[in-house]
Amino acid sequence: MLGEEADHGRLLLFSPVFLGAGSAFWFLGGSDFPLVASLLCLLASAAAVFLTGPSRPALRASFMALALFAGGMLSAQFESWRASTVILDSSVTTTVTGRVERREGDGSGRWRYILAVTGTEAPELKRPPRRITGIVRGADVPFEIGDIITGRARLTPPAGPALPALNDFSFGAYFDGIGANGFFYGAPEKLDAQVGPQAARWTSDALLEWLYRLRSSIGDRIRSILPGDTGAFAAALVTDERRAISKTTTEALRQSGLAHIVAISGLNMALSAGIFFVGFRMLLSLFPGVAQACPTKKIAAAGALIAVTAYYLISGFGVSAERAFIMMAIMLIAVFFDRPSISLRNVVLSALIIIAISPSEVLGPSFQMSFAATLALVSGYQLWKDRRVRENAFPKLPIIRPVAVVASFFGGVFLTSLIGGFSTALFSIEHFHRLTAYGLPANLATMPIISFIVMPAGLLAMLLMPFGLDAPLWKVVGFGLDLVIAVAKTVSGWGGDIGIGRLPGWYFAMAVAGFLLLTLLRTRLRHIGTSIIAISTLIVLLLPVPRPPDLVISEDGSLVAVVAAEAIASNRENPPDFIFDQWQRALVLPTHDPPKMLDGPAIPAEGEDRRVRLSRDQQNEASAAMRAAAAGGEANRFSCVKKAWCTSRLGNGHIVTVIDNAAYLGPACDTADIVVTSVRLRFNNCRSGGALFTGETLRRTGSVELRFADSGPEVTTAFDALSRPWMRHRAYDWRNDRFTDSSLSGVSDSDG
Repeated sequence: MLGEEADHGRLLLFSPVFLGAGSAFWFLGGSDFPLVASLLCLLASAAAVFLTGPSRPALRASFMALALFAGGMLSAQFESWRASTVILDSSVTTTVTGRVERREGDGSGRWRYILAVTGTEAPELKRPPRRITGIVRGADVPFEIGDIITGRARLTPPAGPALPALNDFSFGAYFDGIGANGFFYGAPEKLDAQVGPQAARWTSDALLEWLYRLRSSIGDRIRSILPGDTGAFAAALVTDERRAISKTTTEALRQSGLAHIVAISGLNMALSAGIFFVGFRMLLSLFPGVAQACPTKKIAAAGALIAVTAYYLISGFGVSAERAFIMMAIMLIAVFFDRPSISLRNVVLSALIIIAISPSEVLGPSFQMSFAATLALVSGYQLWKDRRVRENAFPKLPIIRPVAVVASFFGGVFLTSLIGGFSTALFSIEHFHRLTAYGLPANLATMPIISFIVMPAGLLAMLLMPFGLDAPLWKVVGFGLDLVIAVAKTVSGWGGDIGIGRLPGWYFAMAVAGFLLLTLLRTRLRHIGTSIIAISTLIVLLLPVPRPPDLVISEDGSLVAVVAAEAIASNRENPPDFIFDQWQRALVLPTHDPPKMLDGPAIPAEGEDRRVRLSRDQQNEASAAMRAAAAGGEANRFSCVKKAWCTSRLGNGHIVTVIDNAAYLGPACDTADIVVTSVRLRFNNCRSGGALFTGETLRRTGSVELRFADSGPEVTTAFDALSRPWMRHRAYDWRNDRFTDSSLSGVSDSDG
């Protein structure tokens, strides 16, 4: 069977697996690998491939795998060097001046701009990011792409993992070139072009700016014809601008398993290319002279290639759109050479190109889920094509043929949805910690609408838009999308959003290995992959559930939560959704227990008067209030004095106190075992011996989980070292303008 696999060229199909594994190994490493070592490994293994004779295929394949692995490491290292994104080291309020590169509205008057930063002042940043995202509220007229704007803004670094081992958003921001996120205080001011920086000089920059203007104008045109979520949905299908879709509709699409429709992915590209290909070929067939003299199939493929290229250019160059475009382009080019357009070789070639260009995408859910679905569908299609069936004349009867066609279509949709759902379930659990139970009926109901109403009418509307004749067709698109939204809301109302939580890290690696063997092999050897998936899943089900943390702390110390059996109790009445939703999904605790609010003395916040210190009587009063709140409050629930402190007595007797005002540090250290503050202090220990987590220590460690054992608290941090390029900003000290990894000094007697 191994020989048969080799004869069918199946070993070649594993080339992107080894290339991607090398990239993932480099990104997941604790430190950068020496460039010379990776290069020498690549050269040595490549030389071994050429020197090894064809009589030793196993050894030659091993050297080839090693060469691809080393090549993946070099590709990852090159992408990191090429990005070299300057990430803001800590939150700051400053005046930002920048050029608008992209913009996207959310439908409620707020606009998100991507700015190329040209200057900062008051204070002037020593390490200013080259590109930021900024939210603008209250502007009467949105700024155009290419405008120079300036205004007072609050900037923060891209978020790290909400919990250890969760997604690090700063990793994606680093490779997207985004160094900070923020919002403007009020509407920024538009500067005169003569005063501001010069317009884009290079041809490529000017072309990109023109494409972004075109993309923005297309989105505005669609939303002017179709109001509300319908118009936002239609614009997202064309330009990938999704912020205008309401939160309610977005959540309904996600819970019903239809969120993939919004993204410009393989489905959108395949439908647009297929509709254009079939339609153009049918049009050419109406002219017998042309059909007989010209290769209409190749002409139609060329037209479809032009169509998907135009689609990609106006889509904003998103990752999913890039991947879908490359895959569709390869499949259409295969038609020129009379090769099968749907084959595993084309999928592998697409993966090789994407990994070589953007190896960081290997770790992203978009790349993994897209290629998992594609591999499963193409492999399933190949198995179905190679099956041995007896000739049956019954479906060919004239009276049965229409029914057979309809049954074949819905059967294809059913199998496609079933295979796609099963193939992406593993990655949905790993990255989002949940499964959608009713995605199959939702896709069965909506795929005919998308295939026969939305995409054909949308394609014709885009072709007629330059002539101003597109409005009626957009109405047809809106009708179809209204049906899709109705299906999404109906299915989401059934429930079925199953929380899975975090699984052991080894399980994902084993299951992915099994999935690759199952989809890439041809003979019965593929069932080794089935066995690996089944056995590893059985082990996870039989093993005891890992113990959840007792306490979780966000990376800036502003949000702390006690994890109990049925609920998660935080120190905020309305915790930020971005972090808290990830906590609830990862810990499978949907119930939030808000804090109990207490009356307390009004003391100015630190930002209002930095000289504020508690008197001895105020300290004693605060200490007594904290002790009383911890002793008299409910276990595993916070009791809080607004803008001052929150305290909670855990079920194991430990007391944790969170302070918003550094003036309460002394009383908190005197009464609590664990003290958390978002203030960046110069020390990291309480004189009483209690553990202290400050804004400075958390900046270096990221989010924290604590589990209490007999030997003491077990602390798990998001970061153990800050040596990787997307983490180094956490080790930067703006006071002396250098990076430092030295530990913080302990508490001195003079510290407050």
